[in-house]
Amino acid sequence: MGDDIPTVDQLEQEGDIAADYIEEFLDICDLDGDIDIDARNGRAYLSVNAAEGANLRVLSKPDTVTALQELTRLAVQNKTGSFSRLILDIGGSREAREAELADLVGRAIERIEAGSADAALPPMSSYERKLVHDLASARGYSSESEGEGRDRHTVISAL
Repeated sequence: MGDDIPTVDQLEQEGDIAADYIEEFLDICDLDGDIDIDARNGRAYLSVNAAEGANLRVLSKPDTVTALQELTRLAVQNKTGSFSRLILDIGGSREAREAELADLVGRAIERIEAGSADAALPPMSSYERKLVHDLASARGYSSESEGEGRDRHTVISAL
């Protein structure tokens, strides 16, 4: 796959490998979950959901999802030999995080509207920074990523 956009077949293969990995992980943890696989926007997406009352929420904290996503990406890479940009969602964690990011962007814009030249957000993953860029743009503001490694963050400013 390399730097090229992966084919749908390659994304489906990533999804299948990732689903097997997550299924085994859930079995080890004695957790129930249904896994849905989707391929869109050049990425494989895995969603793990469970019935009300299941204990899946223990895995749905943002840091836990991020760590498990990285482990899953490594498992896929180990099998395919190619870098994976797989996105993992556990119990609606991505949707909840998107709402948190929208709130964070809203508060940053309030600071700018109150007179700040710009507003720096905390460090976050490349996927989350992409969401922030999209949210800021949709509200008519510019944004750019700054910093390196774990300190990489987004700065929002007026156009």
